[in-house]
Amino acid sequence: MYITQFSLLIMAWILSACALMGDMQERFAVCSYDHAWEAALQAVKDRAIDTKDKEAGIIVTGWLEISMQGRAFGVLQRDMAESKDRSRITLTVKRLDDVTKISFVEERQRWVFRGGSRLFGWASTDPSEEVLQDVQSRLDSKLKEHGCSLT
Repeated sequence: MYITQFSLLIMAWILSACALMGDMQERFAVCSYDHAWEAALQAVKDRAIDTKDKEAGIIVTGWLEISMQGRAFGVLQRDMAESKDRSRITLTVKRLDDVTKISFVEERQRWVFRGGSRLFGWASTDPSEEVLQDVQSRLDSKLKEHGCSLT
């Protein structure tokens, strides 16, 4: 009985990890770790940084709220006066043999109608392709400025 519960727990963990990594973007750069780290920081300089750990290779931005006009909710599709999303970017910078791997992902949440005692609240939603492309473009540009070549 315990083996079955443990197996189900492991399976749930693997599936949730795969779902979280589904939109992970990766770049491989031939350059020093320091140059790749600086490029990663500069790629998200338009956002507040909550976590910055160079030794661990982790950068996590704070939540950025984005106004989303024109959203409706419910069966009657009523307009939401304060429709918004929030976005946070996580970057990891890893030393490999002869390259540096930079990965990033956007965690995005939408302000939605929930019903019950809490009428509205945050709910996970799909990452924005525009945000991911913007971060990738800025990262690639900054890596090239630091003399890194992308593989």
